[in-house]
Amino acid sequence: MANLGVNIDHVATVRQARRTYEPDPVWAAALAELGGADGITIHLREDRRHIQDRDLRLLRDTVTVKLNLEMACADEVVGIACAVRPRQATLVPESREEVTTEGGLDVLAQRSKVADVVQRLHDAGIEVSLFLDADERQIDAARELGADAVELHTGQFALAGHGTRQQRELDKLVRGAARIVACGLTLHAGHGLTYRNVLPVARIANMCELNIGHSIVARALMVGFQQAVREMKDLVS
Repeated sequence: MANLGVNIDHVATVRQARRTYEPDPVWAAALAELGGADGITIHLREDRRHIQDRDLRLLRDTVTVKLNLEMACADEVVGIACAVRPRQATLVPESREEVTTEGGLDVLAQRSKVADVVQRLHDAGIEVSLFLDADERQIDAARELGADAVELHTGQFALAGHGTRQQRELDKLVRGAARIVACGLTLHAGHGLTYRNVLPVARIANMCELNIGHSIVARALMVGFQQAVREMKDLVS
């Protein structure tokens, strides 16, 4: 049974659209826990487009399940993470021009930088996950750098729709998952997962954690946050 990490970034996106104080992602986290969330995920971006430093500090003090901080390998954000000490940090690529994360982290292209960040986070007592495409070379590098987990980027699977193309993308994820487990790493997955496409990914052998945000927040507008989380939790478990 996979754990569900609920990404609450887009609650903050609505707030920041008016630069006001509501809706508060801290409230959303509490409701997500009541709905059965096993973890709360936030992405502290360098441009602070949604989650703010204040949110991270308050969530660190109030979340009773795992707090997972998505972050770039940027010195400022790494320093904040080491000071606040969430349970887990997930290293992701980040571009200010993108609407959302567009692919996995290229560990091979910035090996020394990633290695330094992984070590700094470990020294602060933080578990480290790397957000990667289902590429064996990247997964092997994650093992060599001492990561604790790999989160498979499921974006291409989510975009594939139904049919042969989706099956090909799922097959890639299955092979990547097997490699992650063979490397002794914990298997996570996320990006673009919805109520309609999550089941095949949740059923991948040894899947430990799924991180899902936009689809849950979208449904929460109609049915409420606690109910939306409960419905997704029922699916993944």
